[in-house]
Amino acid sequence: MKLDNEIKQLIIDSLDLEDVTVDDIDTEAALFGEGLGLDSIDALELGLAIKKQFDVKIEANSDATKAHFYSVSSLASFIESQRV
Repeated sequence: MKLDNEIKQLIIDSLDLEDVTVDDIDTEAALFGEGLGLDSIDALELGLAIKKQFDVKIEANSDATKAHFYSVSSLASFIESQRV
């Protein structure tokens, strides 16, 4: 499975998005606000799920972390960079 789709599935599973499929989530669209419409509680849940699934270190409340969580695409780039 492509990393983008793995992240999308993780978002759906960890946030219990029942009516959303992997195909519904735009890889480049914002996850928060205008895009998928996630909120700060969702960010915490998603952060924990990503840490657990991909074994990456995520700094809380940093501007870099906010940038990483902008979209599925930016999350995939972040996870790839942590796997080196």
